[in-house]
Amino acid sequence: MDERQLRVLRELGELGSVTAVAEAMRVTPSAVSQQLRLLQRSIPVPLTERDGRRLVLTAAGQALADAAIGVETALARARHTIDEFVDEPDGVVSVAAFHSGAAAFFPLLLRRLQGPGSPRLSLHDEDVAQDDFPRLTRHYDLVIAHRLDHAPAWPRTATATALLREPLDVALPADHPLAARPRLTPRDVAGLPWITVHDGFPLLATIEAVSAAAGRRLDIAHRINEMSVVAEVVAAGGGVALMPRWTARPHPAVVLRPLDGVHARRHVDVLHRPERVARRAVQTVLTALSSAAEAVRSRGGDAEAEGAGAEHR
Repeated sequence: MDERQLRVLRELGELGSVTAVAEAMRVTPSAVSQQLRLLQRSIPVPLTERDGRRLVLTAAGQALADAAIGVETALARARHTIDEFVDEPDGVVSVAAFHSGAAAFFPLLLRRLQGPGSPRLSLHDEDVAQDDFPRLTRHYDLVIAHRLDHAPAWPRTATATALLREPLDVALPADHPLAARPRLTPRDVAGLPWITVHDGFPLLATIEAVSAAAGRRLDIAHRINEMSVVAEVVAAGGGVALMPRWTARPHPAVVLRPLDGVHARRHVDVLHRPERVARRAVQTVLTALSSAAEAVRSRGGDAEAEGAGAEHR
C-alpha cells in the first residue's frame, strides 16, 4: 500500500462514491477504481462492498481508512520537518579539505560565518590521493579538493565549483643563490635535491614534468605531503620543492619563484553531491567559500595568475 491508495480509501469513506472521489481528487473514476484494486491486493480481507449501485467500505475498510488519517498526519509532519531542515539557515554543514586548503580556507570561513543565524561549521582535514576526493562527498556536505591543471576532470558523480587556478612555484631557502633570480627554469633546479609528495597525490605529475623538461631524473630526497612541514625542510636546506603560491602559508626563510617551461598550475575546487545544496545552510557556506577564494588569491597580488569564478558542471 502507498499514501495515494490510502487517501483514495479515506475519501471513499467520507464522500460515499467513486465518482465523488474522482471529482475531489481531479482524476477519472477508472483511476480511483485502479488504486482501490491495487490496495486490495495487499490486504487479506475485503475493504469495499456493493450497497446497491454504491461502493462502500467494509468494517475492515473503515478501520484502514481511519488509520490512513494517522498516516497522512505523520507524513505531513515529516514533510514539514524536511522543509524546516532544508530552509534552516544555521544548520550544521560539514566541510572537508586537503591540508593546505584547510589552512587557507577554514579560518576565513570561521570569520565570515560568525554572526547569529549563520551555518554551524563542522571542519575536517582529509589528506587523500587525487582520485579519492569525489568519494569524500558521501561523508561531507562540501569537499575542498585539488587536481593538476592537465589532470582529468572530476567525475560527473560530483558537482564541482571552482575556487582557484593556482600557480605552483619553486620553493627555495631565502639565502640560496637561485633566490636572487626572478624566475627559474627546470634546468636551473634539476640538479638540486627535491622534496615532493607521496605517490598518487597531486603535484607529483608536475615534478615528473620538471624532470622531462630538464632532460634528467630528479633526486627525490624527501617525500612529505604537509606543506608547512615542506616549508620547514626547505628552510633548513633539505632541498627545493613545488609549493602553491596562494594557499601555502608563507615562511620567513623560504622564497617562491615562478617556474618557466612547465605547465605548473592546479585547480582548487569544491566538490559536492547535487542534493546537498538544496539546503540553505550549505548554499551559504558555498557562497562564503567563493568569497574566501577571492581573499586567498588577492594575497599573492599576482597579475598573471588566473583565478576561477563560480564554474559549475
